[in-house]
Amino acid sequence: MAEKLLEIRNLKQYFNKGKANEVRAVDDISFDIYKGETLGIVGESGCGKSTTGRSIIRLYNATAGEVIFDGVNVHGKKTKSELKIFNRKMQMIFQDPYASLNPRMKVMDIIAEGLDIHSLVKSSKERKERVHELLETVGLNKEHANRYPHEFSGGQRQRLGIARALAVDPEFIIADEPISALDVSIQAQVVNLLKELQVEKGLTYLFIAHDLSMVKYISDRIGVMYFGKLVELATAEDLYNNPLHPYTQSLLSAIPLPDPNYERTRVRKSYDATSHNYQDGEEISMREVTPGHFVFCSEREFNALKLTSGTGV
Repeated sequence: MAEKLLEIRNLKQYFNKGKANEVRAVDDISFDIYKGETLGIVGESGCGKSTTGRSIIRLYNATAGEVIFDGVNVHGKKTKSELKIFNRKMQMIFQDPYASLNPRMKVMDIIAEGLDIHSLVKSSKERKERVHELLETVGLNKEHANRYPHEFSGGQRQRLGIARALAVDPEFIIADEPISALDVSIQAQVVNLLKELQVEKGLTYLFIAHDLSMVKYISDRIGVMYFGKLVELATAEDLYNNPLHPYTQSLLSAIPLPDPNYERTRVRKSYDATSHNYQDGEEISMREVTPGHFVFCSEREFNALKLTSGTGV
């Protein structure tokens, strides 16, 4: 069994807590991420997947729950030196490659910012060489170091964001919808680059997206979120071949395929959260229906799923 790198325990992220307009963006979710794997998080816009990523990396202070990274609670009290160590180990690639790069800074200084903060280079020559190396690692040229972000395409800017994240040699990267703002032709290039870097550098990813087909391509396991809840978690193959939660089934039924015959007969499933007919006092939680395949359901639904999956009660 692979070693756990990250443990999320009962994470909650509420906005306007206790007020009439309280928003439970992340509502009591738990999962683990293992070293060297890619865990994909999918769901429609507003389901809380990006907020989950931002809470893990401390861009938001969690309302409740624990984020245990390398055995240390991320949201506990931290000294400046402890935060510095944490910020080096965990990095983030943001959704918008246009807004996430400072337009007033040259690429050299954008990528080297982490090197400077963490004192990872000893001279300006070493600094320049390291930036040039990072640019070549992500498929750009060292000549790009003297340009400004506006001189690059969207795909190139996202590569710059990846280079900036890699500069401090992190263990774990949160990729927050890193391809959603890119053309389809560029998306595959960026995802393939992430896969190559993972093998070369032994990285662990949390890959957040709403494109299920791309998430399946890059992920070892996938979690599905719905209105702040994690409703299903399984290996990529198991989730696609045997979705158990009706919301997951609805998402998968919406994926188009390049097959005219299939598209003519494709039936899209709708999901109504009220269809579960939960009774007062009925406990709803993540339950392991088959090994490694978890579903957010009641005891009654769990027993029915066990029967249909052929594993008994």
